[in-house]
Amino acid sequence: MNKTEYLKNWREKYRKDLTENILPFWLNHGIDRENGGVYTCLDREGVIYDTTKSVWFQGRFAYILALAYNQIEAKEEYLAASKSCIDFIENFCFDTDGRMFFEITADGKPLRKRRYIFSESFAAIAMSEYALASGDNTYAQKAFDLFKKMQYWLETPGELESKFTENLKAKGHSITMIMLNLAAQIRKAYPHKDLDEQIQKSYQEITTDFMKPEFKAVLETVGEDGSFIDTMMGRLINPGHAIETGWFILEEAKFRNGDKDYIENAEKIINWSFDWGWDKDFGGILNFVDCKNYPAQDYAHDMKFWWPQTEAIIAYLYLYLATGKDEYLEKHQQISDWTYQHFPDRNHPEWFGYLHRDGSVSQPAKGNLFKGPFHIPRMMIKGVELCDLILKS
Repeated sequence: MNKTEYLKNWREKYRKDLTENILPFWLNHGIDRENGGVYTCLDREGVIYDTTKSVWFQGRFAYILALAYNQIEAKEEYLAASKSCIDFIENFCFDTDGRMFFEITADGKPLRKRRYIFSESFAAIAMSEYALASGDNTYAQKAFDLFKKMQYWLETPGELESKFTENLKAKGHSITMIMLNLAAQIRKAYPHKDLDEQIQKSYQEITTDFMKPEFKAVLETVGEDGSFIDTMMGRLINPGHAIETGWFILEEAKFRNGDKDYIENAEKIINWSFDWGWDKDFGGILNFVDCKNYPAQDYAHDMKFWWPQTEAIIAYLYLYLATGKDEYLEKHQQISDWTYQHFPDRNHPEWFGYLHRDGSVSQPAKGNLFKGPFHIPRMMIKGVELCDLILKS
């Protein structure tokens, strides 16, 4: 492998796919030019098949567009569409208690609200990245204020409805890794000690409570004290999710000038998770596995979703940047070749999201309330950034 040519080729592919395929698809078909914001329920050709709006994606797409503006190309179209999604968030997506909805109508009427605070996290990273893109620091302040509210809700008993009864004292990996990344993203626009403290707190919780060396796994659910829960729920590994956590930690390691502890734990997390997730029969990363190799309960456990693959692509570029080990560039090639062979639609723009275990397409829609313009374009933006960093190192 000629490493320089390999990285240059992938860098150009990421940039071209992002600017000529992925972003134009969503800007042309998803942007609501009447009400503002973005639709994500688009079929294979980009036709809207449900006008319900995912609140997650108002923030996610606003973030991606601002990130692309900041790192790829300062196109006014990106900035304007990002602002449209943020305006829609501020005008329609907050409930009277300060929490955000999960689904709303095209014109902003609330439909559904969940106990989780992921909508808030995506709104916050959108505002912080938009602040950097626009130069309007009021959005950085808004992002930080929303972060502080999230901290309060998480740390104050009774503020958020519990997922479990008093008979199950448990906590989840999801919000822990989200808070780490959220704080890191906001810090770019609004440096504050509370953000640094949150990152360290989340990191310690991930490495102390969710990392289980006895299984060489990161578990999705553990006891409140980090204890192992020997049930289907407690044994669940989400390989893509853990890999994503790994590169979040590597990003923080880079910020900390190559912190060895962060790098070593991220390396374990990514490699453990890839080993659990990689399908040795058909290739690609599985959705769910059981840490004791019992049957996984989720009906989609052996499907191949788009996002675990994109997270692994980022993770192995990051690991190569952090360690210089050739094996990680080889892993990047392994996951990249499989992903690009199976997910891009050869006849229409964008990527499929849901494949059967053997790699055949399960359904052809390009978006719904959970798949939209986030993981794929983020992978491409990070791919350009990481290839550039490696080539300069």
